[in-house]
Amino acid sequence: MKHVRIAPVDLKASKEINEVWIHDRIAEDPSILGLGDVAVRDRERLHPGAGRLDMLLQDTESAARYEVEIQLGATDPSHIIRTLEYWDIERKRYPQYEHIAVIIAEDITSRFLNVIGLFNGSIPIIAIQMRAVQMPEGVGLIFTKVLDATQRGLEDEDEEAYTPADRAYWESRATPTAVKMADQILELARSFASPDIQLTYKKPYIGFQVGGKSVLFALCLPRKNVMTLEIILPQSPEIDERVEKSGITLIDYNARYRKYRIRLTAQEITKHRDLLKEMLQAAYRLRNND
Repeated sequence: MKHVRIAPVDLKASKEINEVWIHDRIAEDPSILGLGDVAVRDRERLHPGAGRLDMLLQDTESAARYEVEIQLGATDPSHIIRTLEYWDIERKRYPQYEHIAVIIAEDITSRFLNVIGLFNGSIPIIAIQMRAVQMPEGVGLIFTKVLDATQRGLEDEDEEAYTPADRAYWESRATPTAVKMADQILELARSFASPDIQLTYKKPYIGFQVGGKSVLFALCLPRKNVMTLEIILPQSPEIDERVEKSGITLIDYNARYRKYRIRLTAQEITKHRDLLKEMLQAAYRLRNND
C-alpha cells in the first residue's frame, strides 16, 4: 500500500482557518467528535455575564447534553474555567438533562490534563485533542478523546432526584402509541419481577418501581413512532452476538453507564420477546443482587 505524506496544520497560527470554520465543520457532522449520535442544539449560546458557550450538543437518543468549548492552541486555566462555568449554568437551568462538559484544544498539556482529571472525579468532563492535517483535497480535522467522563455507579437514590412527570407528559412528548410500548416492556418485566412492579414517569425517561421505590435495571424512551429501550447490563460477546443475529436495531453500548441501547417498534417487541425478556431478567437480577 502506498504511503501518503501528510502535513500537520498549526490551527492557531493559520491565517485561513479560525474557530468559526471549525465550528462549521463540527455543525455539519457532529459525529466527528466521537461523542456518539449527537445533534447541535445551539451555537454561540449567550450566558449573560459569562459570555457565549461555543456549542451545545444533545444526544439524539438520551437525555445527555454536552457543553462544548473549543480553543486553538493549548488549553489554559481560563479555558477550563469557562467550560466549567457554562456546564454549571446549563445543568442548573435544565436539571432534567444529564450534562457533560467537553474541552477541545489543539494541545491538552499534561499539567492541565491532571487538573481536569481531578475535576473528573466529581464533574463529568471529556477532554478532546484536536489535530488538523493538510490533504490534497483540503484540510482534515482529527479529534481524539484523551480523557473520558468518569463512569458512574447506578444509584437508585440519585434516580429519584429526576423531575417527575406523568403518562400525559410522555404521550404529548412522544405519542400514546409509543408510550404503550413501555407497557409491553412492563408486561415482560412482570413475568419475572415482583408482581407489583409499575412504570414510573420521569421527564428524561420512563423507568420502573416496586413498592414505590425505583428499580434501575431498564429505561424506556418513547419517540414518535419508536421507542429506545436501555437495558443496564454489562457488555458481553454472547449478548452482542445474539442481538446482532436477531436483527434488533442496536444503537450502541454505552460503556459509561453500562447499558445496551436498542431501538424498537411495537411489532419488534413482540417478535423479539424472548431475547428482550432474557436481557431484562438478567439486568433485574443483577440490580437486585447489588
